Amino acid sequence: MKNLISIIGGIIFSFGLAVSGMINPTKVIGFLDLWGDWDYSLAFVMGGALGVNFVLFPFIFKRSPIYSKTFQISLKKDLDLKLIIGSIFFGVGWGMAGICPGPGIVNLSRLDLESVAFVIATLIGMFVHNLYKKSKVK
Repeated sequence: MKNLISIIGGIIFSFGLAVSGMINPTKVIGFLDLWGDWDYSLAFVMGGALGVNFVLFPFIFKRSPIYSKTFQISLKKDLDLKLIIGSIFFGVGWGMAGICPGPGIVNLSRLDLESVAFVIATLIGMFVHNLYKKSKVK
């Protein structure tokens, strides 16, 4: 049942990304181009998401999770060099490709070479990062 709910949630999220335009790299790059031909339409998507979360977040934590004993929320509040460097890499990649991992996976449904290459590059990056982490532990 947990897997079924996860799949349904993923499908709903995918449709939301598609309807909002978040899977269109040209639209995303247009949104990020503040000093050029700025496409402000994704600001409404972000504003809607923030508004819903702002209102509903306090109510969610008054309930118990359905398939877990507790909510898993990071309590880490400090900025470290790894977080800053990772954020820079994510932002530069997002700006260059106009896509981030969630929409990238949704774009696999188009079966085009760019979408497949993006997801493969993402997986390679994750693999290399894990190798690096394991080498630092020893």
